[in-house]
Amino acid sequence: MLSRVALRSRPVAQAALARTTPATIMSSRRMYATSKPDDAKADKVKSITVFGAGLMGSGIVQVAATSGYKVVMTDVTEKALENGMNIIHKSLARVAKKMAPKAEKSEEDWKQQVLERITTSQDPAEAVQNADLVIEAIIENLKIKQDLFAFLDSKANKDCIFASNTSALSVAEISSKCSEDRRTRFAGVHFMQPVPAMRLVEIIKAPKTDPEIIEILLAITARMGKSPVNCLDTPGFIVNRLLIPYLMESVRMLERGEATAEDIDQAMELGTGHPMGPFKLLDFIGLDTASHIVSGWQDKADQGLIDKKLVEPSPLMQKMIEEGRLGRKSGRGFYDYSSKL
Repeated sequence: MLSRVALRSRPVAQAALARTTPATIMSSRRMYATSKPDDAKADKVKSITVFGAGLMGSGIVQVAATSGYKVVMTDVTEKALENGMNIIHKSLARVAKKMAPKAEKSEEDWKQQVLERITTSQDPAEAVQNADLVIEAIIENLKIKQDLFAFLDSKANKDCIFASNTSALSVAEISSKCSEDRRTRFAGVHFMQPVPAMRLVEIIKAPKTDPEIIEILLAITARMGKSPVNCLDTPGFIVNRLLIPYLMESVRMLERGEATAEDIDQAMELGTGHPMGPFKLLDFIGLDTASHIVSGWQDKADQGLIDKKLVEPSPLMQKMIEEGRLGRKSGRGFYDYSSKL
């Protein structure tokens, strides 16, 4: 039975929800201005090395170089590095149209100035020799990340900060093969995709992370033009911890036949102001990627770190993955994108 307080508060809550229109949501977004960096802390890092030259890694390289940092982009093949530099060149061409007037330079001069701060390397030991900060943005595989950082631990200087761009793995587990001293200088720095456009960065504090390291990373990402948030090392951090259960419950609604994918998307877009509904978002993320995150969380659920009901696998999603319907990248997911490939 509802209490009298609850009954009295229900109309108030309903009125508040009624006022939460897309317009008010957009207005609230403007409140979250880019954070003002703490220059003294941001200046403690001069040189950054980024491992991974894919969309995420190259995006991190770009925003770091644009912010004045010297950056080394590292990957295992020359082809991967060339691809990463091509991504940066194309992205900078778009950004230059906005940035060049502020910098009182021509678009080409501004772009060239940024590119001069970027070097590439296939030698991981050499790449971290003079690094003040190492950011890893490679495949979401715990062992591969652990092995990389264990190798780098003996190659980087003792004051170098290590950070993983993982979106779902435990930062503490990733750092577990590093020395005790390094683990105090190890954190998570989770950028959002696409990095040049998305303002949010999650800064994740593992149990052994020195609070001063978190302050430095908050300052660095603020200098990069981001609005960083700080959280502890729990499954999914903030964004994915809330997002993945929401996406999975949307799929379960579809499986139960309660509504169509189109109607669920429309309800969330028009009713809550979301830019895209859950099924469009799953297609954008990739069904295989979302499923991989969910399966990785099942071990955490067994440890009591997350509710098991939130990470129950979806038979529908598994069937679609087996059929190659992964979303936009495969041309078909919950929607058909074949005409746009």
